[in-house]
Amino acid sequence: MLNNFFNPKSIAVIGASRTPGKIGYDILKNIIQYGYKGAVYPVNPEAQEILGLKVYPSTLDVPGEIGLAVVAVPPQKVSEVIGQCGDRGIDAAVIITAGFRESGSEGTKLENELVKRAKESGVRIIGPNCLGVIDTHSRVNASFAAGMPNKGSIGFFSQSGALCIAVLDRALAEDIGFSKFISMGNKADISDTDIMLALAEDDNTKVILGYIEGVNDGRRFMEVASQISKKKPLIILKSGITSSGAKAASSHTGALAGREAAFDAAFKQSGVIRAHSVGELFNYALAFANQPLPEGPNVAIITNSGGPGIIAADACERSDLQLVPLHKETVDELRTFLPPVASFYNPVDILGDATAERYEKALYTVVQDEKVNGVIVLLTPTAVVNVEGTAKAIANIANLIDRPILTSFMGRKSVESSSKILMKYNVPNYSYPEEAVSSLNAMCRYQVWINRPDKTYARLDDLKEKVLHIFEKVREEKRERLSEPEVYEVLKTYGFLQPKSLWARTSEEAVAAAKRIGYPVVMKIISPQIVHKSDIGGIKINLNSKKEVGDAFFDITTRVKDIMPTATIYGVMIQEMILGGKEVIIGITKDAQFGHMIMFGLGGIYVEVLKDTSFRIVPLSHEDAREMIRETKTFPILRGVRGETEADIAAIKKSLLILSQMALDFPQIIEAEINPLLVKKRGEGVVAIDARFTIGGD
Repeated sequence: MLNNFFNPKSIAVIGASRTPGKIGYDILKNIIQYGYKGAVYPVNPEAQEILGLKVYPSTLDVPGEIGLAVVAVPPQKVSEVIGQCGDRGIDAAVIITAGFRESGSEGTKLENELVKRAKESGVRIIGPNCLGVIDTHSRVNASFAAGMPNKGSIGFFSQSGALCIAVLDRALAEDIGFSKFISMGNKADISDTDIMLALAEDDNTKVILGYIEGVNDGRRFMEVASQISKKKPLIILKSGITSSGAKAASSHTGALAGREAAFDAAFKQSGVIRAHSVGELFNYALAFANQPLPEGPNVAIITNSGGPGIIAADACERSDLQLVPLHKETVDELRTFLPPVASFYNPVDILGDATAERYEKALYTVVQDEKVNGVIVLLTPTAVVNVEGTAKAIANIANLIDRPILTSFMGRKSVESSSKILMKYNVPNYSYPEEAVSSLNAMCRYQVWINRPDKTYARLDDLKEKVLHIFEKVREEKRERLSEPEVYEVLKTYGFLQPKSLWARTSEEAVAAAKRIGYPVVMKIISPQIVHKSDIGGIKINLNSKKEVGDAFFDITTRVKDIMPTATIYGVMIQEMILGGKEVIIGITKDAQFGHMIMFGLGGIYVEVLKDTSFRIVPLSHEDAREMIRETKTFPILRGVRGETEADIAAIKKSLLILSQMALDFPQIIEAEINPLLVKKRGEGVVAIDARFTIGGD
């Protein structure tokens, strides 16, 4: 799709410089010195020759065909240069030049002009404001980076040029191979999603790494990522996770949602492996690029020191990995050559005086155990251990089996040479045991992802038309929120069971409503300006008599008028009081990049404090709904503790799917939540106790 960026037949450097240290000079030098085989055309109207190459006044003067243009001219001239590229039939340009959107309003104008000119000229752009691109297999280094990584199978793209430099520097220091390096810059044209697709189609790329600060089209990102992640590991580091917009949210759902929740949900639903640091990004890449995937979660640990073994075991306990008991035959075999005081179980401690031969025999024995899906080998560099010999012994075994082996040779100076030996034989080595466990766990989770069946979706037809008039009326009246009766009707139409409810405008009507419903009852204030009724004393519960209802009406209306004198009070809602069950919250919120999200969590007034919530992007599949319930701390409570009966989890799942359908039916919903949703015993369903809907736009 973007072949001319990575394997062009020729390259023009527009803005090539005669001065060492200038970007136009460094780019040209990199292209020449790292073995690019195609023709190279420096373009500079004030030079005759640079680095032994003939220089041309403009792109239009270059006699041969040009596959790729690398642009390093002042920002005011870039649009003109891109127009000339179009005239020459060049369809790919890397714009190194800065001074565009990142520099302010004037730069934004220049970037808009650039994008317009590029579209008119038929030129695709990477950048502007980028480091450039590198392809190790075609020997293209069209960047001003200091160095060229070894050939490898890791493709890396980044919105940050500085991060590209840092990653490249580590790759050079540790002899880590990469297939491609792409600095995205401002992403004025070609996006992260476009690059992801190109790397997915690249035969030289086995693992895709990315650093992003945001995406332009969240829906397309998810669609593409879902396709790619089934074929290749897609590992992304996302920064910029805060959201000031949440401060203005009117619901619990909106307040808890934000860029972090949206991206986390999008990554989970599309199979993206999320790295939370640059170190983790590297750690995962090394594991995926160099070792086979585990067939299951069972892991064995071999160590020459008890402490690191315990640390690794604790890390496994916190992950999806399982420290599997070894077969008796395996233990018996270990006893034949390990010292009597060794630990023969998992972790297998072969003691601090372990030789390279002991490591090799122990590893070979453990990997023969059919219960073991992967092995983590730990080494503390004691005075007696042959570190390099042990690295070679482990590498010998690793190359004979089809299960992942990861190592943690702890320390730095004493293990530096052995780490390079391991890397040479495709065995990832980590400084600390937790890093090895985290990387193997990521591989295990990815194995589950690629083997999971296709998702299934529910569809509720013919419900939208029944309540469409309500949303149209709210929009016509230029209201933001549905009234209590309107909310009641919408929920009823979509199948939510609700408490018996009657609207009362006076204390007499309230008493009559309570009598009709039957005691005990709940009283709630009805006002379009009041979202969280409990915050201002707008709710009374467990009212058991005529007098209590009358007094409650007076107390509620008086308190609300004192606290919010400008609020319009329509009256109160009298509801039957539902006893028993567990309170959860479900809701809808709208993200700027990914659209509607569904939330689930522990309900009640403490939801924003406890923040025990999960999110998914609409539409929800049956699998999404099940997973978002299970991943909260609330889940064990719903399953029942200390003899309690299990709550109706199936009914919660159905409720989440219904909310997802509502969000699809009514895109104008900005926020909505049912809080609390009272969950009864298994088989008895749920009751929507209170709810609110906020709409806006179309």
